[in-house]
Amino acid sequence: MVEELTLAGKKVYDALKKLGATSPDSLKTADDATRASGLPKSMTNNALMELVAKGYARRVARQKAAGYYLTK
Repeated sequence: MVEELTLAGKKVYDALKKLGATSPDSLKTADDATRASGLPKSMTNNALMELVAKGYARRVARQKAAGYYLTK
């Protein structure tokens, strides 16, 4: 399942999982994912877009920063 992701996608997926972002009640921002994955911000943002596009994560628009959580 996760094998079809890029290396950055896997790192961000693992980072969100480690942070506990597994439901809409536990959203994490791109900054949280950046810190947890150790990747540069641009790579993290690209990986988050990949996760959303492939159905592994969902993006929730909020007032200040969008939140993300894993769906698979």
